[in-house]
Amino acid sequence: MPLPTDKRLIALSQDLLQQFDTIFGLHPGFRPAHAKGSMLTGRFTPSPGAASLTRAPHMHRESTPVTVRFSNSTGVPLVPDNAPNANPRGLAIRFHLAERVHTDIVSHSTDGFPTRTGQEFLEFLRALASSDPSKPSPSPIEAFLGAHPKALAFVQAPKPAPSSFARESYFGVIAMRFTNKAGVSRYGRYRIVPEAGTDHLPDGIAAAKSTNFLFDELAERIARGPIVFHILAQLANDGDTMDDATIHWPEERAVLDLGAITLTEPVADNAQEQKQIIFDPIPRVEGIDPSDDPLLELRAAVYLLSGRRRRAAPAELHLDSKTVS
Repeated sequence: MPLPTDKRLIALSQDLLQQFDTIFGLHPGFRPAHAKGSMLTGRFTPSPGAASLTRAPHMHRESTPVTVRFSNSTGVPLVPDNAPNANPRGLAIRFHLAERVHTDIVSHSTDGFPTRTGQEFLEFLRALASSDPSKPSPSPIEAFLGAHPKALAFVQAPKPAPSSFARESYFGVIAMRFTNKAGVSRYGRYRIVPEAGTDHLPDGIAAAKSTNFLFDELAERIARGPIVFHILAQLANDGDTMDDATIHWPEERAVLDLGAITLTEPVADNAQEQKQIIFDPIPRVEGIDPSDDPLLELRAAVYLLSGRRRRAAPAELHLDSKTVS
């Protein structure tokens, strides 16, 4: 993907990367957020109704190869799977449309985002980094959350640990514009739901699990058989907000099943492939266009800059999550 030419956007992206490094430490070869992950491969098969929403090629073919990455939150490569701050979990999906041609979905397990703009998110991270629990209230993060109710709602939203990456639901919190072959457009947000059903652990049970229980379970599960998710699109109505990831659409909005992802095996050379792949939150494919959400271009720039930095790190610095005990 191309690097934006907007110098202010690049500067903001670099400031965000620096704040992630301040909070989590610098870990060469790893992502500054969602550092601990694992990748699987499989195929996407569209539903019969997918073509009614979009003319995107993978919604019209019999099937399309996919690569997915499951991850924990934080930029700490060895974050325990049972740590509270390992939530929300991440799921990124790449649809391989042709040689060196692809489109991606980036999602996580909490529906929403703490801020509407990148500048607000930078202020959020700076407040978090400068807060000391041992000092009197209000801390910088308490003051920020007090002045930003949507960020407070995101922080306070329940984030339970799943029993498995394969039994968690994931949300693409930024709206996309889908256009079909007749030229009819409609906005929607992705939801990726497990065919096995969503299953969360009580806090006490999660705390008693091993530090690598989710990645161990994922390896054991894929060895037993395929893992299936359905990709849904929650569809907006006229008047719904399309450019603010902090605003939820009502649950009664229509939801269209776009198809199923069937994952069948781990990616070969998992650690190296995680280091190389750079997911793109902007679809860049005919029939699916970005909304005017201000986070999209910023996220794409952050992913690209951090990906280039990750690729430049010495190979021996990257650890496979399966080595974590």
